[in-house]
Amino acid sequence: MFKYEDYIKSANYIKEKIGTRSPKIAIILGSGLGVISDDIEDKIIINYKEIPNFPVSTVEGHAGELIIGKIRGKEIIAMNGRFHYYEGYDLKETTFPERVFKLLGIETLIITNAAGGINTSYKAGDFMVIDDYLSFFAESVLRGANIDEFGDRFPSMNDTFDKELSKKMKEVIKEKVGVVQEGVYAYMKGPTFESPAEIRALRTMGADAVGMSTVPEAIIAHHCGIKNVAVSCITNMAAGVLDEELSYDDVKNTAQRVKVDFKEIMKEYIARI
Repeated sequence: MFKYEDYIKSANYIKEKIGTRSPKIAIILGSGLGVISDDIEDKIIINYKEIPNFPVSTVEGHAGELIIGKIRGKEIIAMNGRFHYYEGYDLKETTFPERVFKLLGIETLIITNAAGGINTSYKAGDFMVIDDYLSFFAESVLRGANIDEFGDRFPSMNDTFDKELSKKMKEVIKEKVGVVQEGVYAYMKGPTFESPAEIRALRTMGADAVGMSTVPEAIIAHHCGIKNVAVSCITNMAAGVLDEELSYDDVKNTAQRVKVDFKEIMKEYIARI
């Protein structure tokens, strides 16, 4: 669908906008978690609509802008809004930015998301560092012709999420909020919340949380040599865990409740890596 030259065109456009800046860290802000953008200093904002080949965010809570600036003195790129398969995009489109990041010199990608808790010991408001993933029910983001400039045809997924980066993230979360979870994230295509039977099946397979993003982005970043660390904000318990209907309002409300903790965690983490 995309050629190597398409990614170069997008990267060159961004380079023209940011001049001599050379961030090595990128962060994807999940649903309702864009609040950290307020704390980015000396920032340049590029609307996704301006960038050649970039998709546009269509989901409430995703601003749809690239922010280049500083947090605790470190240059970063923040995606304030991501793209999802359920919006109607091809997976190649949803993960277009990660390959552009590679061309911009990004070495570390911090992925955040709002997720449903499958592990019954979790509660809404917890933060879970992802140590592995399940993606049985979705097509591979690497399906189709391989772009050899980015990586091998058959990449290993043993270390999709970097162990050292994840260890540091757990330490920061523990210091800031006292409790940190670690577990397996199950990627589902959405936009429906999962059925109670699906959640029971995912729990049996070892999933601790479930969501509609993150895995395609992590695979593409890993494929092209960017180190990943990923954090889920457990914004609701998954279907069947509690006797209540699920709503996107739950996601927004919990993200709003934990926004101060989230900002402090991310700022401190960025300062340490």
